[in-house]
Amino acid sequence: MALGRIDDLYRDAILDHRRNPRNHEPLSAPDIVGEAINPFCGDEIHLQMNIDANRRVIAVGLQGEGCSIVIAAGSMLAEAVQDKDFDEIHTLVALYRKMMQGNKDAEDALLHEGDLANLAGVRDYPIRIKCALLPLSALTQAMQSCRPSVSQH
Repeated sequence: MALGRIDDLYRDAILDHRRNPRNHEPLSAPDIVGEAINPFCGDEIHLQMNIDANRRVIAVGLQGEGCSIVIAAGSMLAEAVQDKDFDEIHTLVALYRKMMQGNKDAEDALLHEGDLANLAGVRDYPIRIKCALLPLSALTQAMQSCRPSVSQH
């Protein structure tokens, strides 16, 4: 496949997640929450998760306002963490950060994590990398706020 067509596929995935964000409904009684705001541009992400006793994500809610990259990255990340436990999410977070730093092995590993690898092209626009990482900040904050024992669902 020609490089231009691959770029179009990536662009299509980002636009699809922007236009139709996944898990965009807020959770009525979340176990943990996180939010991240970029004070320079006003982008913001609000994330809620319900987790079981084994710290496995059983529901995700994500709302935000901002550019296409922020909304698409949040949507892709919300899909990727669904049904994962915190150890798996920590691995996912590390791979995502490495991909944004240009690590091709991390990008390849993320090919099996939904649409996240489609965001690799963002690193060609350094000013937009913060946009792609903002939802990750909300996720990290939510996980850090998790009490050792949470309610079982």
